[in-house]
Amino acid sequence: MAKNKILWIKIVFAAFGALGGFLYWKFVGCASGTCPIQSVWYYSTLWGTAMGYLIGDLLLSFMLKKEKTNE
Repeated sequence: MAKNKILWIKIVFAAFGALGGFLYWKFVGCASGTCPIQSVWYYSTLWGTAMGYLIGDLLLSFMLKKEKTNE
């Protein structure tokens, strides 16, 4: 797989994670304000971005491993 394609896939997963983190804060969140991650939108978005990036990286590693075994 080309390096640019790998980078774009990671960026797309991170963007979806950021969107997911923001939507989680918006609709679930923490009404009392005592939850350290869910009380502020940018913490929740940042965690969502990190999780999206890590999931994308994990899926890419599985895809690349499968691609190498097929060769």
